[in-house]
Amino acid sequence: MSDQAAFTELARTGGRGALVTVLEGAQPGAKLLVHADGTRSGSLGSAALDEAAAVHADELMWTERSERVANELLWTDASVRRGPMFVDIVAPPPRLLLFGAVDIASHVCTLARDAGWVPYVVDPRARFATRERFPDAEEVVAAWPEEALAELGPIDPATSVAVLTHDPKLDDAVLHIALRSPARFIGAMGSKRAQAKRRERLLGAGFEEHELERMSAPLGLDLGAVSAEETALSILSEIVAARHGREGGRLANVKGRIHEVPA
Repeated sequence: MSDQAAFTELARTGGRGALVTVLEGAQPGAKLLVHADGTRSGSLGSAALDEAAAVHADELMWTERSERVANELLWTDASVRRGPMFVDIVAPPPRLLLFGAVDIASHVCTLARDAGWVPYVVDPRARFATRERFPDAEEVVAAWPEEALAELGPIDPATSVAVLTHDPKLDDAVLHIALRSPARFIGAMGSKRAQAKRRERLLGAGFEEHELERMSAPLGLDLGAVSAEETALSILSEIVAARHGREGGRLANVKGRIHEVPA
């Protein structure tokens, strides 16, 4: 199977990967397929170019952004030329892990599904963590975070984590894992007073300030939300904004382009 065909199959089956194509230089059209686990097939014409392309591919496949990239690399033994490449990305729908089988989690699941995300609900309390309560969740796991992640798979750079319970035992168990994972986004509900106490506990457990800066708490954008549905919208809005590297402000106040234009 050609690298292009393998890339097409990866997209069809919901996999993650990057296909790098040389646009100019000694071998225009040469391709390198990079998988999420780092394995590769094909070549762009030199080991140096393959290594540089793999670095770009690994970064972009987790930010889920296709992009034209320019590199100044050795294309032949005699000369150095600028070698633009295009990195084409395929990725599965973004994954959202919701810890806490609370009512708001059900509304977040519904909104997440509508937005193309795949939500999961985790809570060790089996009487609350039921399929009936969360029909829009991909899976509902009645287990502690470490056990649940052994079932669902580790937190990767494309995973967002939202802690929706107010129980310090569950909060802390989740955050001890999430804050030392490559999660794209980590947020936790709770008042500012609850957040201050949470920070004290995490600092006491050995976390550094720079690690805690990864956590968004209180979770959600300032929408003035009152109902559970509005609160869910606030939560998912921040998570979506973070996925796209945005702050979540009003479009009317944005300077320049509203939508990113690929390089």
